[in-house]
Amino acid sequence: MLGFAIVQRLLRDRAGNTFMIVAAAIAPLLALVGGGIDMGRTYISETRLQQACDAGVLAARKALGSQVVTTGAVPDEVSLAGNRFFNVNFRSGAYGSTDRTFTMTLESDYSISGKASANVPTTIMRVFGKNNVPVAVQCEAKLNFSNTDVMMVLDTTGSMNQTNSGDSQPKIAVLRQVVKNFHTQLEASKSPGVRIRYGFVPYSANVNVGYLLKSRWMADGWDYEGRVSVDTGKVETVTKYKYTYTYMSGAKTTLASYSASTCPGDTATWEMIAYGSGSGYEVWDTRVNGTTYSCANADPGVTVTGTSYSNYVYRTLKQQNGTETKQVYKWQYKPVTIDVSGFKDSDPDKPYVGGSVWVRMMGDPTPYPDYMSATFKGCIEERATYQITDYANVDLSKALDLDIDLVPDPSKPNTQWKPILHEISFLRAWKPTGGSWSKSPVTTTDNYMQASNYGLTACPSPAHKLAAMTSTEIASYVDNLKAEGNTYHDIGMIWGGRLLSPTGIFADENADINGSPTTRHLIFLTDGETAPLDLSYASYGVEPLSQRRWSSSSKFSLTQTVENRFTFACNEVKKKNITVWVIGFGTQMTDMLKNCAGDGHWFQADDASQLSKAFDKIAKSMGDLRIIK
Repeated sequence: MLGFAIVQRLLRDRAGNTFMIVAAAIAPLLALVGGGIDMGRTYISETRLQQACDAGVLAARKALGSQVVTTGAVPDEVSLAGNRFFNVNFRSGAYGSTDRTFTMTLESDYSISGKASANVPTTIMRVFGKNNVPVAVQCEAKLNFSNTDVMMVLDTTGSMNQTNSGDSQPKIAVLRQVVKNFHTQLEASKSPGVRIRYGFVPYSANVNVGYLLKSRWMADGWDYEGRVSVDTGKVETVTKYKYTYTYMSGAKTTLASYSASTCPGDTATWEMIAYGSGSGYEVWDTRVNGTTYSCANADPGVTVTGTSYSNYVYRTLKQQNGTETKQVYKWQYKPVTIDVSGFKDSDPDKPYVGGSVWVRMMGDPTPYPDYMSATFKGCIEERATYQITDYANVDLSKALDLDIDLVPDPSKPNTQWKPILHEISFLRAWKPTGGSWSKSPVTTTDNYMQASNYGLTACPSPAHKLAAMTSTEIASYVDNLKAEGNTYHDIGMIWGGRLLSPTGIFADENADINGSPTTRHLIFLTDGETAPLDLSYASYGVEPLSQRRWSSSSKFSLTQTVENRFTFACNEVKKKNITVWVIGFGTQMTDMLKNCAGDGHWFQADDASQLSKAFDKIAKSMGDLRIIK
């Protein structure tokens, strides 16, 4: 009973109750306050960890180059860059954390994803047995592209067959691979619904764009630096010859005929490999490789037949075979008007068809001139222009070649382009042993130099209009680039601008789509300085004879003329809101090239590795690098 009484007395006595209540509440209060403090630290740590993760994957994606395209592995320098930025933003032991981790993964779309984690120590919560709070974040960075057009103007002159110091392949082979990697990198980074198109303008002394042009943009006739036979009114007794052709070795195959939109250019090369002569005869062996084509108009397009040669060797025996009386002819070397209207499609809005014409310009004038075939291979002569003396005040009503948006008017032949016919260009008053130029006609029995017989009228690989292209299509195109000819930078820039401009001859194809703006980039790559040759038959004819943009009495040298026109054309391209990039591959960048591109837009690449890095930087600058997770 005594114990029960004590309890009742305690229940009735409330003195000290407050102390007991406070004592009982201290523990949960400490847990609440301590948890808030520790959670605040944890939140700050998690926020900072997220920022570090974002910084890491952004740096890694920015550093990601085309090496990953070919090897499938993230290069070491990419991992180093990502970890460096992560470490700077969340140092080891930050906020007292332990067990810090950061890993990056290359995703299938070439984005870089990351995971970061750390254990953040507690303070007051430690009393309750909670020593650490684990935090973990995820992040991902991707290079995104809007609608983009990329025009690559590529120097494919003969020097591209050379190999840079430190490389194991010729420059043209390196370029092929780098372009493939560049395409793969851009395609892997684009989002659904985004259009990326690619175009190409290989250039040397001229460009091969003829089959991209509408028939009505090409002239019906043109004056070529050729020759005609002139009857002297005399006759003479001359030796007759008999020709005998004998197969020696190799293969010749007739190809099945097929239909095409345009006539392909011949790829065959003819090489004399042996020669001999004796009393009353000459004999020589010729080796042929490649393919020759013949085309017949078949509206629409053409019917193509061809012959393929593989180390085909035949012998020609020229024997005296009596005499005959013939009229005596001489050659008159002068501009000769040739009708090329047959090269057009019957529909003026369809692409140029091309073909061949027969002209009487071959053989010896005595006893009798022979007919020869002149074939269009895709290269063109430029439209009207003039010899500019002040490039700060160019008259585009006269320099129609420098107006990159001007659409040809069939009623104004000066606005139209003309087909280059390589076989009928003769270097008037020039011989293999030398000579002097003659603007006036020259009548002689001499055979002056024919540009095509001396490698002075190279025609680059065909240009390619802007189009969405698969990796297979890109590979097929760049693997067929050939390197030959001299370096004329201006014609490459002019046609790169024409094919890329949204307001020029291809405005309907190059306009923005679906209300979304298109970013436009022109990548100009060269491996050498300007190197024109006055002997060449190119986009402005034979320069000393045609004298359309330059003559020996011009204010500027031919090299200066080409470079001044390049600079003017580059500025015209940039006026179209086109970003110009310039790469010097295995050559020193000149002020002309640097000024065309502008600061931050030119690169000097001395070898394959530096060229790859230049294209990587261009790709990154073209895209929008952002966090997507």
